Amino acid sequence: MSCSLLEFCRLQELKTVRDYLFKSQQSEPAEEKSQTDQSLSFCFNPQVEEETTGQSGPWLQDCVVSLSPCSDLLVVAREQKAVFLSAKWRSDGSGREEMTLAVSWTGTLSTDEGECVSSSICIPLASQKRSSTGRPDWTCVVVGFTSGYVRFYTESGVLLLAQLLHEDPVLRLKCRTYEVPRHPGVTEQHEELSILYPAALVTIDGFSLFQSLRACRNQVARAAAAGSDVIQPPPLAYKKWGLQEMDTIVDHSSVGVMTLCVFDQMKNASILGGFTASVKGNPPAMSQYVTVGGGPYTGFFYAVEGSSQPLLSHVALAVASKLTSALFSAASGWLGWHKNKNEEETVQKQKPKVEPSTPLAIRFGLPDSRRHGESICLSPCNTLAGVTDDFGRVTLLDLARGISIRMWKGYRDAQLAWLQVPEERGEREFSPSASLPRRHALFLVIYAPRRGILEVWAMQQGPRVGAFTVGKHCRLLYAGYRLMGVNSVTSQGWQLHTQQVCLLDPITGAMRTVNIPFHLALSDKKSERAKDMHLSKRLTALLRSREVEPDILETEAKNMLLDIKHPAIKKQALESLLSNKNAPVSCLINVTSALYDTLKQQGKEVDTALLQLCSSQLKLLQLYTNIQQLHSAADTEQDSLDGIEEELSRVGPTLQRYAQLTSRPSVSFAQDSPDSLLPAQAFLSQIECTEDGELRVIRGSDTEWNQLGNFLFWGCLCGKSPLHKVCDTLQQAGISPQQLLSLLLSVWLQREKEVLQKPGETVRNLHTLLIALSSMKGAVEESWDPQSISPWWQQVRCTCIQSHNAAAALLAAFVAHRAAKASITSLADSKLQSEWEAVSLELEQWVVCVHQLEDVLVLQTLLLVPPPQGAAGGAAAQCSIKLLLEGGTGGIADSVSKWVFRHSLALIYVFHAASFPPHCPLCFAELLVAVCQRFPHSLSPDLLFAHCCWEYVVQWNKDPEEGGYLRWAVEHLKLVSSPHIQLGISAMMWSTFIVKRFSSAAYLIEKVGKAPKDRLCRRDVGMGDKAVTSFLGCCVQLLQILMEADSAVEEVSAPELSVEEAWCGAEGPASIAELALEQRGVHYPLVQHHCLLASLLHAAMTFGVKVKPLSLFDSKGKNAFFRDLTTIQLMPSGDMDPGLVSLRQEFLLRVLTGWVQAIDDPSSSASASGSPPLPSNGPKADWWPSLCQELGSLLQVNPDILKRHLVCELYNQGLDPRAEEVMMEVEDKDVLGSQLLVLTGQRLSYSLLHSQSQTQPAMELLARLPPTLCTWLKAMDPSELRCPLVPLPQTSRLVGRLIEILPENHAQYSLALHLLEAVEALTSDD
Repeated sequence: MSCSLLEFCRLQELKTVRDYLFKSQQSEPAEEKSQTDQSLSFCFNPQVEEETTGQSGPWLQDCVVSLSPCSDLLVVAREQKAVFLSAKWRSDGSGREEMTLAVSWTGTLSTDEGECVSSSICIPLASQKRSSTGRPDWTCVVVGFTSGYVRFYTESGVLLLAQLLHEDPVLRLKCRTYEVPRHPGVTEQHEELSILYPAALVTIDGFSLFQSLRACRNQVARAAAAGSDVIQPPPLAYKKWGLQEMDTIVDHSSVGVMTLCVFDQMKNASILGGFTASVKGNPPAMSQYVTVGGGPYTGFFYAVEGSSQPLLSHVALAVASKLTSALFSAASGWLGWHKNKNEEETVQKQKPKVEPSTPLAIRFGLPDSRRHGESICLSPCNTLAGVTDDFGRVTLLDLARGISIRMWKGYRDAQLAWLQVPEERGEREFSPSASLPRRHALFLVIYAPRRGILEVWAMQQGPRVGAFTVGKHCRLLYAGYRLMGVNSVTSQGWQLHTQQVCLLDPITGAMRTVNIPFHLALSDKKSERAKDMHLSKRLTALLRSREVEPDILETEAKNMLLDIKHPAIKKQALESLLSNKNAPVSCLINVTSALYDTLKQQGKEVDTALLQLCSSQLKLLQLYTNIQQLHSAADTEQDSLDGIEEELSRVGPTLQRYAQLTSRPSVSFAQDSPDSLLPAQAFLSQIECTEDGELRVIRGSDTEWNQLGNFLFWGCLCGKSPLHKVCDTLQQAGISPQQLLSLLLSVWLQREKEVLQKPGETVRNLHTLLIALSSMKGAVEESWDPQSISPWWQQVRCTCIQSHNAAAALLAAFVAHRAAKASITSLADSKLQSEWEAVSLELEQWVVCVHQLEDVLVLQTLLLVPPPQGAAGGAAAQCSIKLLLEGGTGGIADSVSKWVFRHSLALIYVFHAASFPPHCPLCFAELLVAVCQRFPHSLSPDLLFAHCCWEYVVQWNKDPEEGGYLRWAVEHLKLVSSPHIQLGISAMMWSTFIVKRFSSAAYLIEKVGKAPKDRLCRRDVGMGDKAVTSFLGCCVQLLQILMEADSAVEEVSAPELSVEEAWCGAEGPASIAELALEQRGVHYPLVQHHCLLASLLHAAMTFGVKVKPLSLFDSKGKNAFFRDLTTIQLMPSGDMDPGLVSLRQEFLLRVLTGWVQAIDDPSSSASASGSPPLPSNGPKADWWPSLCQELGSLLQVNPDILKRHLVCELYNQGLDPRAEEVMMEVEDKDVLGSQLLVLTGQRLSYSLLHSQSQTQPAMELLARLPPTLCTWLKAMDPSELRCPLVPLPQTSRLVGRLIEILPENHAQYSLALHLLEAVEALTSDD
């Protein structure tokens, strides 16, 4: 019943708004920043604090902020940029809907160079539809700039129209909309938009503006739909007044049309015209404008409307001349609207024409040479205005009389707003003036940012009725208008909820409004309500004090409550006492009892609602006290666990391991500890008393629910409280057994760690509690048909099924299963019959539930195993029966595959626990095998390998730089034994993740003509050059797997996927294996075609070969690339163009050369022990030559040419042993002999002619050689040899091979014999 601040909305993404508006200023030097701020000081609000705008405090003071009256749109602008925030509804943690303002548009508003936003306003436009009369259709954002432009935008930032009405900066935008007259004599005010310039005032008629904005919005929509920007803007009418005889103007208010009474008219005539002035009968209608600034401090201007008569006859001509030049013309200066391009260019080149203003002299003012006004705020009734100045004063003006009637001091940089509060309907009905219109109270809201206080003052001479401590950097937003486009007809019956005042806190983002009761405006000091309010405030202050003794608190609170007369205030005071955390329980009971006794003595005059509140709160307090006393009494009752001990021993090892994994230390706050005592105030807030006297627990947040459950049942579960007495107390209180069961299960599941420390004792107590709750009236229905499922036990099962605490849920299921079995048995005995079907029907549900929970426990234990350091990591997955069933048939395999990825494992270890990697203890392997045994179908090897493959490829797609993820995916895919699953997964991997990056890599290499650099690879493919090489190698393997699986599909039937009987009710997405089996077959030649390209790309990236890979194919081959593998494409056939074959051959020869250079190992080649083994991957892999042979056969390249080239390259590199192995496969020995003969001559020429260590025997041998051989050797160029210094025995062996492969009739046979002799001579000389 007093003033309050209510939060009705919260801003989202405040940091995003601040960073966007101030990001250009962060890098600006300090000196430049200060100069810029001085030059653009008119862009910002006058209340600018000298702090860094990047801080979290005063940044909002540097922005232009405007809020729609409907609170659904907020505009924050600074310099050239602006952010629009629109209303959105979301649910908080407790399920309640709350409104937030989220960023809906950001952008730059200014179009001319150097202009800044100086003022903005949000005007909601009323809907014209009958079904939504009085509701906003859309909101127009009007923005004024320092260039003089006024632009109109939609909520999404679309420019509707722009006006250049004056060439000075826009100082302030204000709006006036239609208000329903409260009294018959009040003049209806027209809607208008007023724009203030330093020496001019422009007013735009509201009706004209409304129609123009609607037409512009419709035409923009039509132009956007038609795809053109040809728009015909409607005309806009306005008036422009030149305000004279005032030095500076910073703010204004358009009061509206007013008519003087006859007395005021005659008074003005006598003052201005003397006693001879003549006065006409009807006074003229005038528009009143009030301005603030300097010289004078406040100015009053009056513009005569229409053709009305002037005040004095001798000034009629002057007034008439002014009226004739008043601008009621179509506004010029449309921007953005054009008919053709030529007209658009003309508009852009020349400024629009600005109409001259009509001079308007000041009528009078409040002169104060040293005082300068800063802002003016007009009251909703248009009779008062609040003015702030640079002296820290707030002045209240009476606009009708033009005088100051009140002043407040000590409010520097103050921000003002008005609040108009209607009288409550309930109070008005009992008032003697009930037939008159409802009264309205007017309050002035003053926000003093220097002191961080918000005050509410009653008008006109009333006291301060409210004060709130708020932040020092808030903004008080006050619109002062409502919907535009409403008139006296459409406003009938409409009730639009608008916030008159809004306080925006930039620190928290909270938007709060002020709630003021009407009675605070009443000035009767003897009023009982005022006295009651005073007592209520005293009680509130007493409760806030923490140093008051409990006895004094009880006495004072009791006296205050009994002294309060008004029932509503007494109820509010009692509620505040009961919700106070400092009041002890005894104080609450005594005060409430005293109030209850007093109310009972009043008889029929008592307020029934207040009496019922006292009765219910007393009942709840007594229940709280009884429960608290019972928790201090030890329990000597014990229950047997026959039948459960065997189950506990069976799952005991898994429970111990689960407890070890969940007992890791964690950080929590002391007040959030479940062991802390539940305060009585929290107990009262969570339980309410119904009309029939029963108690009902209010389901709030999970934390509050668990706290209440801890208070009621944790002492019983620990054995510290008498179980049956607690249950009897709760039953007598009238709480339903279903809610008690829910509370019991919530605390049992929440405190799983404590339960597992003493499972035997806690399970025994849980069994006793469950039996006691089941025996309550209303728990298990007496008319329950054993043929159906019991709702009571179904509630327990649903809780266990949804719980993520697997161990606690399993123990609860054990207990409930036993209790349900005993209950059904006793029910059957009481009916003297054995309902075997009923027993099997209910208990079968429990058997399935227990089996599922045991499976979940084993699976959850595995998932809780922490990953080793350096692994991929991530949070441990939570699982429950509900989640696994909703995850579909592949949900279990998906959970395990994520665990495998977190541990960076390869599933080849799954069924070979002895070979687990060293970082995984053996118990983890046992857990994994145990899980696979619990789920023989859901975790069959093929399904597990398939899901692991998919998980790794998904993680690789998130981070393509991790090439190892894709390699592991391919390795897991190889382990899948079913070709059908293998084929489907390969096809899905290719189409979903691979083909896009693969095509990007192919086009990039084709464009560059060689292996691209790291920067280009990251730009086009999204990964580095090394990762691209690994990726292409995995592409080759994936396509090979795809071809092998496609070949084997017809030989093997498709597998039948099944799930365990207990998990057959899974509903959710299909598993990866099921999706794989649904895939269409692939076109084998097309897959082979892509595999060929992948091999070429991989070779080009591995060895850095210059090639344009796509140019190695004809047009058919190019068109077939990157198509869907399931489609049949036109493939290349027949003999290929010799030019293409030549290019292909050259590429393969370069690949072989690169491989030979990569495997070169001088130490091993110099030894005669043979060739060293080569690795299986990388550029040194031993399969590159065979791959080139396969590619040669597919590319129509002669394989013998490749073999001969390989032999020559190996000899050229000095790798003679490897060359001899390949030489055996060459078919054309003659050509090879000729090639090797040249190579041998180069070696011998180097030894005899080019070696730096030439010996005398070598020179003598050279002299003995035949002239033909000597000349031939001199013509050789040993520089072509990459390894010229080869041991002579190897060269001698090479010459021997030459003699063997060259026929005797060969033209160079004799040359070979001479070479043999020369080599042997050299060998013998050595």
